[in-house]
Amino acid sequence: MNQNLAYQEEWREELIDGTIVAMSPRPSWNHVSIAGNLYTIFSNYLRGKPCTPIPDGFDLHLTNRDTFVPDMMVVCDRDKLQQNGVYGSPDLVVEVLSPSTAKRDKGYKKDAYEAAGVPEYWLVNPADRSIEVYLLAENRYILDNVYSIYPDWMLEAMTQEETAEIVTEFKCHLYDDLLISLEDIFSGLLDV
Repeated sequence: MNQNLAYQEEWREELIDGTIVAMSPRPSWNHVSIAGNLYTIFSNYLRGKPCTPIPDGFDLHLTNRDTFVPDMMVVCDRDKLQQNGVYGSPDLVVEVLSPSTAKRDKGYKKDAYEAAGVPEYWLVNPADRSIEVYLLAENRYILDNVYSIYPDWMLEAMTQEETAEIVTEFKCHLYDDLLISLEDIFSGLLDV
């Protein structure tokens, strides 16, 4: 066995409906960049405020059958924070889609977050640079909006009226004064 490895492979795992599921140990640059950008946005905004942004890598013990590792979350009830994870529903959960996790993030995990009462859930797609925002209303997730950065070729094909309707900034529903720029979320990405 080679003891001179520059790194040791470490697999992360989640508990999904009572079954341990291995996660990819090495997300793509775009995945890491988006998660980091979102954490930075919320960390800067929440400095000195009661809510806490939590970056990728921290366990979320949602139920006794579901322990997830979201790409970013915000927790306002600090009693839910423990040394080894968050216990209970965060106020916001963000999942950055990967080809290997997209079905789970859009299906089982979305349903689990909804059932647990997470008020706001974002699905961020690095491939098409879009964000789906779901809000909890009457115990069900409703798609509030989809925000996208359009490629130049698509913008060139749009009418002036269509380009005027494009939303480039949006508010997190938890905070009336936090305006989030799509450019800030998707900055630093590599072309695929």
